[in-house]
Amino acid sequence: MRFNRIRAPLHALPVEPERKKELQLFEKHAKIRFRRPELLNLAFSHRSYANETAEEIGNNEKLEFLGDSVLGLVVAEYLFLRFPGKAEGDLAKIKSFVVSEDSLAGIARALKVDNFILIGKGEEHSGGRSKKALLADCMEGIFGAYFLDQGFKASQKFILRLLVPEIDKVIEDRHRKDYKTLLQELVQKNFKTYPRYSLVKRTGPDHDKTFWMEVKIGDKTYGPGHGKNKKEAEQNAAGLAYEAIMTESDLPVDNSDGGVAPNQRNGGRNSQRTGQRRSGASRSSSR
Repeated sequence: MRFNRIRAPLHALPVEPERKKELQLFEKHAKIRFRRPELLNLAFSHRSYANETAEEIGNNEKLEFLGDSVLGLVVAEYLFLRFPGKAEGDLAKIKSFVVSEDSLAGIARALKVDNFILIGKGEEHSGGRSKKALLADCMEGIFGAYFLDQGFKASQKFILRLLVPEIDKVIEDRHRKDYKTLLQELVQKNFKTYPRYSLVKRTGPDHDKTFWMEVKIGDKTYGPGHGKNKKEAEQNAAGLAYEAIMTESDLPVDNSDGGVAPNQRNGGRNSQRTGQRRSGASRSSSR
């Protein structure tokens, strides 16, 4: 099913010839084709760009919302069918890594998404093109736009071409485990708060110190994790908290992911997505 009749609510304006050539370069690189290039252009339009433009145009947030859900469904179905013997919690962990901000931002960089994003001057000056949250959000926006333009089957094929290699990395334990990001997305989405890290103690001589950090979420404290610097200790504390939360059974159900409890799925775009809002695909908003 295609939704080409959905036009006005998205404020997808016609694309200028020069911009259309740029979008065609992306299509060639991504190996996809849009019937309506204005949808792809909208997927690249950050709200900072829309806010600084004189004429009334839309931004990619609605497409990101849609793309996050399409991404979540495609990945969930693929994992369900590919790994029939795995428990729900195991599938949820795989999905949480695969649709994370870190993973989507990496895919966006590989597709050179940063070269095509439309952002405002302020965001540009603050390094917006290289921000993981912005890249991940944009990637979800592209998924949403492609779904509207080409339908589910085509978007499913596109998403799996990009995500299956990431799934394989997780299965083979070759993926990067950014537990601080994963924990923040999970906590933002399900508890509407943020992890708070605190230094418990320092041990060892000045030239070889070990830092011990704990993380507090609501009224629960996890850790401590330790490392040779605070960043490493926080990452280890986040890993302990993430693993503990994902195995708890009394967490709230989030119907945006089909009514599945967090211990049975990944904790969006969004952008991000950053979760930032992040989302049915399990990223949380950090906008």
